[in-house]
Amino acid sequence: MTNESLPGSPAGTSVLLATVGNKIRNMRKDKGMTLAKLSEVTGLSPAIVSQIERGLANPSFTTLAQLAHGLDIPVGKFFLGQEETRSPVVRKGERRNLIGVTKKSVGEAVYELLTPDLNGALEAQWIVSPPGHDTSATPFRHSGEEFGIILSGRKDIYLDGECYTLEEGDSITFSSDTPHWYKNSYEEVCVAIWVNAPHAW
Repeated sequence: MTNESLPGSPAGTSVLLATVGNKIRNMRKDKGMTLAKLSEVTGLSPAIVSQIERGLANPSFTTLAQLAHGLDIPVGKFFLGQEETRSPVVRKGERRNLIGVTKKSVGEAVYELLTPDLNGALEAQWIVSPPGHDTSATPFRHSGEEFGIILSGRKDIYLDGECYTLEEGDSITFSSDTPHWYKNSYEEVCVAIWVNAPHAW
């Protein structure tokens, strides 16, 4: 195996982007949606959607969330297929990056899977949000319940527009059906553990 085929190499990233783009295009067609319709429901330009589908653009998590919302699917379906049974233990250095394309994009949070896979009834994430990280442009809304606890830093949690500021040691539980989004309005990085049941990815 050459370096060009490794996931972390430029060529490996290109292959992943092409794979994700192909999945998005196939899912769109399976739902009978035109590119223009997907553009309309996501608020993304037709040119951007086309570039992503052809593997020519490296989408941010926010953009992927918009596409997933438009296709009415969990974001993880862009990356994860059928998985083999894994060890019940997830070592710190072996956490799976849920964004899938890059470890961390500028201004984006890091989402790492704390559960072995997405085959169970719940999903736990390790989330590192840099100052300024804001998902208000694409509020989340899906079935299930969520629990979150702040390990360090602070984060604003918005539930249907009402803001709850969580500090280190604070936790929150809510119905995932409530429109919700997150914002780190502070100068320090926020580290949190988030649990979804059933899994949202």
